[in-house]
Amino acid sequence: MGERVLMKGAEAAAEGAIRAGCRYFFGYPITPQNEVASYMSRRMPEVGGTYLQAESEVASINMVLGAAAAGVRTMTSSSSPGISLMQEGISYMVGCEVPAVVMNFVRGGPGLGGIGPSQCDYFQATKGGGHGDYNLVVLGPSSIQELVDLMGDAFEIADRYRNPVLVLADGIIAQMMEAVEFKRSVDSTTLPAKPWAVTGAKGRRKNIINSLDLVPEKLEKHNWDLQAKFKQAALDEVRWEEYCLEGAELVLVCFGTVARIAKKSIDNARAAGIPIGLIRPITLWPFPVTPFEKVMPSAKKFLVVEMNAGQMLEDVRLAVAGRRPVAFHGKPGGTTYNPELIDQVIHQAMEKERFDER
Repeated sequence: MGERVLMKGAEAAAEGAIRAGCRYFFGYPITPQNEVASYMSRRMPEVGGTYLQAESEVASINMVLGAAAAGVRTMTSSSSPGISLMQEGISYMVGCEVPAVVMNFVRGGPGLGGIGPSQCDYFQATKGGGHGDYNLVVLGPSSIQELVDLMGDAFEIADRYRNPVLVLADGIIAQMMEAVEFKRSVDSTTLPAKPWAVTGAKGRRKNIINSLDLVPEKLEKHNWDLQAKFKQAALDEVRWEEYCLEGAELVLVCFGTVARIAKKSIDNARAAGIPIGLIRPITLWPFPVTPFEKVMPSAKKFLVVEMNAGQMLEDVRLAVAGRRPVAFHGKPGGTTYNPELIDQVIHQAMEKERFDER
């Protein structure tokens, strides 16, 4: 075991990216993730990297596109309104097939929202967000340690598919502190070469990074090639956690910090003799269907609990495919859950199919 260090989540995410070989960070301030940029501004010069505060989120995502096209590991971080401003640039990155990591510490919205914890950007993250047919692999950590680990995975997945990867977390993870261990340390100078990158064409044919082809047939082929890549990622990158699923009759489905809070309630319910378990999607896209099939023989009802008005709920209903009732409880930004509330939600779910907290 390596040394464990007490760190705030936003700063741990930044260090996790640096340990994964990221040497270029471009961003713009917005709470609750300002500590990412602040940490990067200090650490990047220490590791021979570049930190630049752009004039806006629009500028920062296009700087990321330029650095990614040159073949380096690069990232940006923001929060909900800032991520909205980045959507055009993210779509261009997908079309240009350049890898990068985007971090979203979600605010409660819509509009300016508040800096309290929320999961209301699930649709934006998993259903595209910008224009065009595309997907991002979306990773949803539930602890600071997992956030650190997933930052390394995010860069590897991005390089593997030449596609941006989004890490989606909430303000609790950004601002809380936990002991973390950095399990990997990548030497950025020894990363595999990217023969497609725009690095100067002396001695070889020039590379072109572009999302446009004026020949309709070529553009259509490009778009089908992108779809084949997303399909492969959906097969190979899906991840989830199962908790107390054996014999579970009521199955909670939660992601991020809500799942972490729900585990205490599941322990309470199991101690009281209630057969309950948890499916926690780690990849929010691709959404994990396999655990739903595994638990179907015992499951009598599913309960979705999330900090929004019911977004992952749609994917759960698709996975369940009408075979069992799906209940829902949400908090659409502003306040969060505690185990006592989830205890109440569990008992309510055993009596009726759908209910909401207003």
